Amino acid sequence: MNTPEFALNYSEKVIFKLRSLYSKCGYSPYRMSKFEEYDLYAHNKDFLISDSIITFTDTNGKLMALKPDVTLSIIKNSKDTPMSVQKVYYNENVYRISKGTHSFKEIMQVGLECFGDVDIYNTSEVLSLACKSLKAISVNSVLYISHLGILTSVFDAFNIPSYARQNILKLISEKNTHELNKICAEIELDDSKTEIIKNIINTSGDKASVLPYLYNLLSDLDCKESIDELSQILNTLDDSDDMIKIDFSVVSDTHYYNTIVFKGFIEGIPSSVLSGGQYDKLMEKMKRKSKAIGFAVYLDMLERLDNIESDCDVDVVAIYGANTNPTTVSSTVSEIHKKGLSVLACKNIPDNLKFKEIVNLIEREVNTDEENA
Repeated sequence: MNTPEFALNYSEKVIFKLRSLYSKCGYSPYRMSKFEEYDLYAHNKDFLISDSIITFTDTNGKLMALKPDVTLSIIKNSKDTPMSVQKVYYNENVYRISKGTHSFKEIMQVGLECFGDVDIYNTSEVLSLACKSLKAISVNSVLYISHLGILTSVFDAFNIPSYARQNILKLISEKNTHELNKICAEIELDDSKTEIIKNIINTSGDKASVLPYLYNLLSDLDCKESIDELSQILNTLDDSDDMIKIDFSVVSDTHYYNTIVFKGFIEGIPSSVLSGGQYDKLMEKMKRKSKAIGFAVYLDMLERLDNIESDCDVDVVAIYGANTNPTTVSSTVSEIHKKGLSVLACKNIPDNLKFKEIVNLIEREVNTDEENA
């Protein structure tokens, strides 16, 4: 028997929406074990959100871990597909320290991975699905996008030593220009080059304003190819222009990620609820020839919205009578669904049901009858 929608909590409703969204775009469900050998995570701790991992010794003496991440498991257990593309989605429990509670927690994580011969279209599709995922959670959402290839080209052009790059990336993520001045002085980077990096830190906005600015700012550097790629991807996402912002404070570890990286935010939650990027370097590290891009939605971050949504079980209750035409009920429910609202159609409102609005089809019938008379 199907579970009534009003019996689901907010996170569960989101899971159903996202699974439907991904499957409609040709992504297949992926299932995996709760456990992996600890070495998989030990060798890639920098890729994880948290390096705190729950471990145990298996009966055969191997050190195992309750999986803190899904992407690593998918790549480890998938075949290389350099001449084709595999598209999978998952909703799996992971075990790690929650940002909300700061303690170990079993967290349901939803996401997708696209790997193989990843091209501009595949990248744009993943970003489009990231936007739609955020909208499925809240209409008040934004996706911030960056391109590590642009930053890497700047670092290469300025001969910034490898030991300093991760520190600079961290300062860029924090928009910390004060500390950036210090580290640039330490590596003896001249003022004009330091100023360019500071300008990149402060770069944020829509593509119409940011892309021309980048072409001009970095015209003397070997960045055009990366900016062109970013431009081509964003131009494929015209239908999502209203919620996409370019912001170079979105960074990830360049040992794993290489081009597009992004984070999604929704109103009411200070931390990102969605995070992803293209991680070709992780694929190389795991002896794969394929490219890969994906993202995850962190459902533990939606706990605050759970509290908001708990004030109502369903958005609308549609009341109908014994003589109401079933077609009228059906069309009313469809119209409410088109507005993105949940609806319970019933003759009598269940006890203790919490809702926002009532649509009374019985009254509508009476009014229509009076008008016809």
